[in-house]
Amino acid sequence: MKADAYLKKLYANRFDSRQMQAKVVLWRVLIDDFLQKYVPTKSAVLDIGGGYCEFINQIRAGEKCLIDLNPDSKLFANPDVKVLNIDVLNFGASPAFTEHFDRIFISNFFEHLRNKEELIQIISFCFEALKPGGSLLVIQPNFKYSFKEYYDFIDHQLPITHLSLQELLQTVGFEIDLIIPRFLPFSTKGRPTSPWLLKVYLKLPFLWRFLGGQMFVKASKQNNGGRAS
Repeated sequence: MKADAYLKKLYANRFDSRQMQAKVVLWRVLIDDFLQKYVPTKSAVLDIGGGYCEFINQIRAGEKCLIDLNPDSKLFANPDVKVLNIDVLNFGASPAFTEHFDRIFISNFFEHLRNKEELIQIISFCFEALKPGGSLLVIQPNFKYSFKEYYDFIDHQLPITHLSLQELLQTVGFEIDLIIPRFLPFSTKGRPTSPWLLKVYLKLPFLWRFLGGQMFVKASKQNNGGRAS
């Protein structure tokens, strides 16, 4: 089975239509109550591995671009989202992407990589694609706090902790602005989903220490003469 057909079938089996609709509503809450404050409304935003476009469709930004191998991404994207069905690992250097974006967002993607070398390649791509002063935003399962569930999904391969990701980001050249080791629960699959509960959860950070299985990281590419925005 070809890679694109496999991905299409895998994610179609993982979430039914009802769960997909519920995820869109939860992303709306997550964006409005947390993520949007890190994304200026006139910024150019790239979403890597954003699949069904829950983030990129709903974030307020001046320019929106999505990179994902799943061919169905184009079916879910709003008209203002440019979708590229390309493999970042084989994309190489692109002058069109060099220092183009103000923000790059990546959620639940790194765990699907095969090895550390691929992770280094992705982080390096992000560094080159960001404008000076731009930021990389990451929501990612934290193996340190989700090791019991981490491999319950067949496509999870690479274990990453907030400490290992921090070390790599700094090595590539990023400055760490914020790390929340325990942020969101590991997964919504098979669990009750309530926008109201998520709103409450986001307002009570002490709960994150007990329920959080995913990290949040904001890392910036510094201007030569000053701090990032």
